Amino acid sequence: MSSSVVRAPLIAARASRARARGARRLSSVIVAARASSDARCFVFSAHRYEDETLRRALPNATYSSARLSLDTASLAQGHDAVCVFVDDDARGEVVDALAERGVKLILLRCAGFDNVDCERARERGISVLRVPAYDPLSISEHAVAMMMSLNRHLCASRDRLRVGNFTLDGLVGSSMRGKTVGVVGTGKIGRGVAEILKNGFQMRVLGYDKFEKDDFCGDYVSLDELLARSDVVSLHLPLTPETRGMICVETIAKMKEGTILINTSRGLLVDARAAIDGLYSGRIAALGLDVYENENRLFFKDFSSMNTNERMLVWDETMAILGSMPQVLVTPHTAFLTYEALDEIAKHTAENFRQFCAGERLEGANVVVDASVSAASTTT
Repeated sequence: MSSSVVRAPLIAARASRARARGARRLSSVIVAARASSDARCFVFSAHRYEDETLRRALPNATYSSARLSLDTASLAQGHDAVCVFVDDDARGEVVDALAERGVKLILLRCAGFDNVDCERARERGISVLRVPAYDPLSISEHAVAMMMSLNRHLCASRDRLRVGNFTLDGLVGSSMRGKTVGVVGTGKIGRGVAEILKNGFQMRVLGYDKFEKDDFCGDYVSLDELLARSDVVSLHLPLTPETRGMICVETIAKMKEGTILINTSRGLLVDARAAIDGLYSGRIAALGLDVYENENRLFFKDFSSMNTNERMLVWDETMAILGSMPQVLVTPHTAFLTYEALDEIAKHTAENFRQFCAGERLEGANVVVDASVSAASTTT
């Protein structure tokens, strides 16, 4: 019997057990979510993969696959809260449109909030709550998986097999043991990558972060030194004015020849065109992206059934070049996508909604904007 036939039921069984564990974990928040049933929540960008866990956590919400934008903000009319994802657009004019429709809360189903105009939300009396951490090590594992897939040419091997090519030429990789990895950003995800590579692969670990952590398992150095010494560079930073475009022509020129570059944090950290030039020159040997500078036009969408005219309306030449390059691996923002992460996102989103509806004091890492505090400070 084929090993794949044997494995299929095992994989299905594991998935079923993971979903069952998620159901048990979510049961504690269902009662809380129902207690908030008087308040109305509109969920934008509702995806099939999260449908089961999210509907269990927020059973009384209104769900739509529409992405939040200025054109779709009117859907939130009559709702107290909107629940949005990383790809939704909550810039200033969208926040204004939500406020005009009575929205008082933006619930983020993610940790990052660079897609929200937080100052405008504060001005318009809209609180913003997020999920600060949801299985962060799943993202660490994905970053390492991308490194290994690129280094050992796993995608090329699979493509060859499909057309009956079992030759080895062009598939030679390198041992990671003894190589140096540079971790840029040493929060939970970055530290997770460092620990996996140091303890599991016996790699030397360098780190760069404005806020150094005592429990980081590597050596902190300047960014320039990290780029010059690292065989692999893995990015784990939030998007800020300071970090936007940090991987550019100038910084790529400082990299060690033949570097593997991985980005699982924010797309705008990397100037994609500069990275392509780095790939052509060999300064970058391989590029792994789970995020992309123009991902809001592409990710979470299916273009395969569109006709040519429809596809050309959103054609992205840079992504087309990246997708054609054999040393590039792009995944559509899936680093977080595990059963455990979806459970945590749903649980914390429901708890954030409950706390807001109950009028409890908003505090902790989940609070991005507490409009009640802003309003109080304005009136005193």
